[in-house]
Amino acid sequence: MTGLAPDRAPGWMQPLLDGVEGVDAATLSRHRIPPPAGGRRAAVLMLFGEGPDGPDVLLMERAAALRNHAGQVSFPGGGIDRTDAGPLAAALREAEEETGLDPSGVVPLTLLPELFIPPSGFVVTPVLAHWERPVPVRAVDPGETARVVRVPVAALADPANRLQVSHPSGYIGPAFSVAGLLVWGFTGGLLSALLHLGGWERPWDRSRVDDLGTAWSAARAARQEVAGR
Repeated sequence: MTGLAPDRAPGWMQPLLDGVEGVDAATLSRHRIPPPAGGRRAAVLMLFGEGPDGPDVLLMERAAALRNHAGQVSFPGGGIDRTDAGPLAAALREAEEETGLDPSGVVPLTLLPELFIPPSGFVVTPVLAHWERPVPVRAVDPGETARVVRVPVAALADPANRLQVSHPSGYIGPAFSVAGLLVWGFTGGLLSALLHLGGWERPWDRSRVDDLGTAWSAARAARQEVAGR
């Protein structure tokens, strides 16, 4: 699959596809800085499928030993190489390399606006896609990726799993404590926006603000509890 095919979106994804049409970068990211002309280009794959617990999204947890973004949760993706035809090709290539998915089973639906991430300097293009023919996925390189998880949309939308986290830098933003993961930062903010735009969001307590360390500890404890059952 090399091109976009919005007409192949399943019915349950259509509200999200409609919601992101014409959306601006400010709605998707708290950073209001326009992407610099010379910024490093990257792409992420926001891949929604239909699992045993209903619609879900593919996420990955970075390895704890990495020098940058250790333990953080993200969408599959990475830098756009010179050999890539563009952000779509890069997102699919990176997702295959990181999770082992088969790109031929992915239906790309649309590209979202470029988003600048000042801490990393990357200018990221999110690619919204439907996982038409899912295959088992895994952490292909344990040195880079700790876990690959399909997280149900219902779990993300559950108010009990939603909070805001505060970072020592002064950052405060939406987060999710789900599947033993803490999803925050760029990925947490983007997922929060997608839930809202797709009509999946449920009312949640935005006054619940945990510092990042406390939220990390709670997520790890939840994972250990599930593993011990």
